[in-house]
Amino acid sequence: MKVISTSLFNSNFFEKEIGAIGIGAMIVFIAMVLVAGIAANVLIQTSGKLETQALNSGSESISEVSTGIQVEGVEGYNQSGHGNISRLAIEIRPRAGSKGINLAETVIELSDSTTKNYFTYNEGNFTDTEDIDGDIFRWNFYPWDNNTIFGIIVLEDGDNSITASNPVISSGDHVILTVNITKAFGGFGTNVDVYGQVIPEEGSPGIISFTTPAAYSESIIELQNC
Repeated sequence: MKVISTSLFNSNFFEKEIGAIGIGAMIVFIAMVLVAGIAANVLIQTSGKLETQALNSGSESISEVSTGIQVEGVEGYNQSGHGNISRLAIEIRPRAGSKGINLAETVIELSDSTTKNYFTYNEGNFTDTEDIDGDIFRWNFYPWDNNTIFGIIVLEDGDNSITASNPVISSGDHVILTVNITKAFGGFGTNVDVYGQVIPEEGSPGIISFTTPAAYSESIIELQNC
């Protein structure tokens, strides 16, 4: 009868066991590498998206802060020198560092503490620089058929960016927004508190705030000077 050596049997058994453990460890190691690779890929993609969103948010925030309208002054016109103010000339320019602002997408908000009205641009009331002829209060520069629109008088436009159909103001431009307040408010009498905003599509609005004089002695009245 052939006798199997116990030592040989044990040696073969332990070699097979050690080999199995080695293969198992290799599988676990490979699995860990794969999981780590997937996790790293997810983190890289997430960080990339977050970086893009942060850059976009930063650009939008900077644009929102720097872009806007500056109201340089407001003048009123009283034809007889004794009645109510019937026309407003609102002088505006873009703020320093502002992007281009499309006045066709801009709204003027005005209130006399009793009534509030909103005015939007109408290209039928556009006056270019060469057509001013020294008088910004000429009646045809102001809308008369509608109490919810405003016009534009161009004072400065170095880059020719302001047209009737596309009135975009950019750095260095200076315009007047013309408002007929006769129908909307019945004109502004004396001692009237008026406030409002020139609100662009994007960016900070220009502030309008003044009180009409206690008496009118002249036709042209300076109401707000910034």
